[in-house]
Amino acid sequence: MPHLQERRSRLSVRLGTGAALTALLAGCSGAGGGASSGGNDSINVLMVNNPQMVELQKLTADNFTKETGIKVNFTVLPENDVRDKITQDFSNQAGQYDVATISNFEVPFYAKNGWLHPLDEYSAKDKAFDQGDILKPLQESLTAEDGKLYAEPFYGESSFLMYRKDVFAEKNLKMPAKPTWQQVADLAAKADGAKSGMKGICLRGLPGWGEVIAPLTTVVNTMGGTWFDKDWNARLDSPEFKKAVQFYVDLVRKHGEPGAPQAGYAECLNSMTQGKTAMWYDATAGAGSLEAAGSPVKGKVGYVAAPVEKTDSSGWLYTWAWGMQKSSEKTDSAWKFISWASGKEYENLVGKTIGWPNVPAGKRASTYSNPDYLKDASAFASVTQQAIAGANPRDPGTQPRPTVGIQFVDIPEFTDLGTKVSQEISSAIAGRQSVSDALKASQALAEKVGKEQK
Repeated sequence: MPHLQERRSRLSVRLGTGAALTALLAGCSGAGGGASSGGNDSINVLMVNNPQMVELQKLTADNFTKETGIKVNFTVLPENDVRDKITQDFSNQAGQYDVATISNFEVPFYAKNGWLHPLDEYSAKDKAFDQGDILKPLQESLTAEDGKLYAEPFYGESSFLMYRKDVFAEKNLKMPAKPTWQQVADLAAKADGAKSGMKGICLRGLPGWGEVIAPLTTVVNTMGGTWFDKDWNARLDSPEFKKAVQFYVDLVRKHGEPGAPQAGYAECLNSMTQGKTAMWYDATAGAGSLEAAGSPVKGKVGYVAAPVEKTDSSGWLYTWAWGMQKSSEKTDSAWKFISWASGKEYENLVGKTIGWPNVPAGKRASTYSNPDYLKDASAFASVTQQAIAGANPRDPGTQPRPTVGIQFVDIPEFTDLGTKVSQEISSAIAGRQSVSDALKASQALAEKVGKEQK
């Protein structure tokens, strides 16, 4: 997958606090928003501007429109802008857009507020779409508490550990297929300095609820911690949470990349690609760039499951998906577009016209039995599939949670809370304060959010 797509596929953007609170206060809006603009044979689609979406935009007229007669009017914006615009339009049920790109982060509260059209009825009738082929964790993450499906995935991702096979061989190091975090720390120490300027591991340290918080929270989960218990009591001062954060901070300070407090997904991707780090724990989407034609490390990287301690798996789960606005008056046409954009036919179209590495993968079981796709993605395809299959957004840790989410807490307020906590953690990585002080401040922030949820 292209570099920019991968950067945008991560949870690095924020649903603005004001917009999120507006969304909560809006509650279940009525459908009196008016029809979407355009003729009867057209729909309006609002989507994020990552490269795979742009590729879809370019392919639509000559394929989807030619086959169905339905014209698609696209509005394509950067993530920050698109999320704000989607929240405004969907919360007001203005009906300007029939379909929009949303993620598994938004689906639960968008559905609860009545902003999305359930898709079960459409998918059940559309046998060619083959709903059963959608990977179960993604389908579950797009299903709300009422048991209804509210979005269809365009692509999905989890997280795993990437490492330099050649460097490990030279140093006589062995990477387990399912490593523990302590094994990773030990390997990072031994691989540190294996080549001139090479560090043992790259881990995000950049502030942001979708930057350092994403991988860190998976470490918290598998080490027995949680942001909130089932009754919304904040638990950032618990021994388990403290242990996980201290471990993460110590590992990146001792054997991580230079400038870690300012290193996010993009910086770690560059570091791994340029041979400056022996290991990298991050999004499965990163493999696409590492194995791309022209990559200096193509064929030199191994891929194994996300490290664990107390859980069977710890990889995160994320998907960009298509949601239909409840007030849309063109639901049949909107579904036809969603079915095409998330369907097997579209994956084959991309593979044959653009290239199999560009396929929006990670959502269908059939992708991982497609010999054409597997030929180009053999190094990481099966590990990616296993990572997504093992992700459990409803029960990612060792104790009950008040809401879904693996690398985030699925409430609108988390965009603000996670970002503020990330600033405290990043400060600890920089050595400006202790982990204890960082978590003391973070616990106070989380307690306020917990009380609001109660």
